[in-house]
Amino acid sequence: MKIVASDYIDTVRYPISIHGPARTALIDDLNSSIVKDGCVVLKGFLRAERIDELVHECDRVETHGHRNFTRTNPYFTQDRPDLPTSHPLRRFYDRSNAFVPADNFGPESILRAIFDWPAFSPFIKQVLDEEKFFPYADPLADVTVNLAEAGNGFPWHFDTNNYTVTLAIQNAEAGGNFEYSPRVRSTIAENYDIVEKVLDDDRSLIHTLRLEPGDLQIFKGRYSLHRVTPLLGSRKRYVAIFSYVEESGMVSSPQRAKELYGRVLPI
Repeated sequence: MKIVASDYIDTVRYPISIHGPARTALIDDLNSSIVKDGCVVLKGFLRAERIDELVHECDRVETHGHRNFTRTNPYFTQDRPDLPTSHPLRRFYDRSNAFVPADNFGPESILRAIFDWPAFSPFIKQVLDEEKFFPYADPLADVTVNLAEAGNGFPWHFDTNNYTVTLAIQNAEAGGNFEYSPRVRSTIAENYDIVEKVLDDDRSLIHTLRLEPGDLQIFKGRYSLHRVTPLLGSRKRYVAIFSYVEESGMVSSPQRAKELYGRVLPI
């Protein structure tokens, strides 16, 4: 039976496929939030009664998740011994990743159906107000699931891409809050002094979100410092990632694919 994305998305609350005043007003409202602080959350984007099906989809494939453990600064760069030890470029944190690659989500995948739904990508593009916006062409990375377990988290960092689109599917029993400091840096200034304050836990600069299963988050993470707090309990945290890029046909480098997904394809 063919999976229909609109059976899973709350299209009454989020009429993304019907062009008209309601959709226009929704996009305008969401875009205002993006402009303000680079982040917007569509609460209950998924129908609550269908979330268990997404959890089961993740449970079926989580054994294919590739785990890697690194130690990195917020910029994913090398150490700078010429700088003071308090400098953000010299702040290194343990980072653990586990990604289920995209080729585990085939034609019968709910996540694949959402990503491929003709109404979905144009809606995200308009919310972000991006001119250059294309689905990632990497067969390992266009639709992935990040899984995290007790003790895991994502330390403070900036993204290497302009935006991320994520769907919360299952939370850990505790922890796993999304924390961010909006627009800490810009195209013309790194503002290391502010970054240092965030790393030192200046709560006046930090926003905290508790994303619940079914919430869709659209986030511009290149300029906003952010992290996921450590997890507690035996239940895994599942978050789907829908990947978009600024150029058509883009794929990962072989090194990046090997690091994140444990293998490299001919493409």
